[in-house]
Amino acid sequence: MDEPHGESGAWGAAKAKASSLLAIGYTRLQLLGNELEVGRISAMRQLMLALALVFCVGVGVLLTVGALVLLFWEQRLAVVSVAAALFWVLSAFFVLRLRQADKKTEPLFSASLAELQEDLRQLKAASGHGPSPD
Repeated sequence: MDEPHGESGAWGAAKAKASSLLAIGYTRLQLLGNELEVGRISAMRQLMLALALVFCVGVGVLLTVGALVLLFWEQRLAVVSVAAALFWVLSAFFVLRLRQADKKTEPLFSASLAELQEDLRQLKAASGHGPSPD
């Protein structure tokens, strides 16, 4: 006789697995969304700070070089030449530092990828196709 309200057998197990997989996928999508939002906020904050810094440094450099030229009017060509050389050296230094910082950044979605790999490992272990769980 059929059981009208209870699910049993292969169909019930398949529905339970599908429900579990759907819950895992939903959780992972929420985590991915959170990572995207945190990354966006961080990027916008860094961009605004960088723009403010560039503006202030630019104005400060112009005023400093102008003041030095006025102070050493007789050697104005030497003052401007030394200032230009200094800023070219500093520019090269900052380009190198930016390249180093770019190599050190953590890959995007690393937490989501790690969780998905753990889910895959557990699913394989549960199905008997992978190493047994710890």
